[in-house]
Amino acid sequence: MKLRLEHLASGTRSKGPNTRRRTELGLLVLGSLIVVATYVLASLGTTSKIPPNLVLFLAIVLGLAAVAHVANRFLAPDANPVLLPIVTLLNGLGYVMIAVIGQRRYPPRLQAAWTAVGITMYVATLLVLRRSRDLDRYRYILLLVAVFLMLSPLIPHLGEAVAVRNGPSVRLFVKIGPLSGQPVELAKILLCVFFASYFSEKQELLSIPTVRLGNRLVIDPRPLVPIVMAWGLAMVVLAAERDVGFALLIFVLFIAMLWLATGRGRYIVFGMGLFAVGAFAANRLFSQVGERVANWLHPWTRVGLPGGSDQLVQGIYGLGTGGLIGTGLGFGQANISHIPEVGSDYIFAAIGTEWGLLGTSLVVFAFVLIVGAGLHIAQTARSDFARLLATGLTVILGMQAFFIMAGIVRLLPLTGITLPFMAYGGSSLVANYVLVALLMRISDEGEQAAIASEATATPLFAHSTEASPTRGH
Repeated sequence: MKLRLEHLASGTRSKGPNTRRRTELGLLVLGSLIVVATYVLASLGTTSKIPPNLVLFLAIVLGLAAVAHVANRFLAPDANPVLLPIVTLLNGLGYVMIAVIGQRRYPPRLQAAWTAVGITMYVATLLVLRRSRDLDRYRYILLLVAVFLMLSPLIPHLGEAVAVRNGPSVRLFVKIGPLSGQPVELAKILLCVFFASYFSEKQELLSIPTVRLGNRLVIDPRPLVPIVMAWGLAMVVLAAERDVGFALLIFVLFIAMLWLATGRGRYIVFGMGLFAVGAFAANRLFSQVGERVANWLHPWTRVGLPGGSDQLVQGIYGLGTGGLIGTGLGFGQANISHIPEVGSDYIFAAIGTEWGLLGTSLVVFAFVLIVGAGLHIAQTARSDFARLLATGLTVILGMQAFFIMAGIVRLLPLTGITLPFMAYGGSSLVANYVLVALLMRISDEGEQAAIASEATATPLFAHSTEASPTRGH
């Protein structure tokens, strides 16, 4: 018993970090083998040959997974063991689909390079951010950085206008030398940190009525003013850049975190009212919003029109061609080639074509597991700030995946958001790896707090047990 108490007091337990990291390592190896097997099948389907760079590909996949695992073992030993393997599996399968789609439109080597950068940023985040509360201390600085990142595409000679197919150009990218990216991808994380910090501090003022209005007590609206102003500024900037998808994502994030911090359903009603007003205004002010709604409602009559539904219809045809089990890896090119943005916006349609309903269901299930892991991390967080932050980060990942998948199957209008970890692009991939690193840090802290609590409580229980009289003597 004495040895057991000393073991608990040391801050570790027999089923603690080592077991978690061994589980993670096993899942990473299994996921890597699945990715490599998928890569071989894709090559056989397109060239009827085993890829000549198979050994190199296997080494790269295992190497990147090993780097992330070693970082977790030393920097976040108690963190969730499931989250990283699912993320790397989705990333690897997305790379295979990009390699199948085509070398010219979506260079696989560039996507592999961005994956390496994402893993590097994952390790750097864990290395630099040792305590989540450090983010809480600099919330206003992070808010200013987020605003600058969102404004940067509008800065002359820095922002880059990108032409949208059959539509007006949008200013979403920043180009510095040969590199370009979407700074809003990082800004969404910083805004989430700010919302979590502000709501955790003001949650009592926002949930308990303290102001008398006639014979009733109502909630003081003054604490809402700064946060609504920050959210409104983000909405205005994203509207100026015509980034409808991220405007919707930030809106949902804001309302979700406000409701989670206060537990008052009236904020949901308030958010629905704001959404109705915003949707009406966007439909009037921005032609692309009206076009996307029209394409969603009447896709078959808008084929071939400027800003029409060609991509949506081709994606539906691809999903229909895939059926239950798909055409097979590399055998759906006749359908995939007709989808204009198949590697970025419509990679889910490509998966449905070649993997069928079974494959798309597995992808949906993987994102459900990510959301479940994120919510579990939020439940075990050690502070209100960490709990809200973990929930907000989970909302970002979950809603981003939901918006794009729902748009492709015509459950919602298309938003232009890409599928996390699977779609082609560097900005989203790197930012999402940073997001996962933050979740892992919060998970590690929560588990360490639980270990410390157990180590404190167990000796008291053990002492009372030893002091009790022995039966039968």
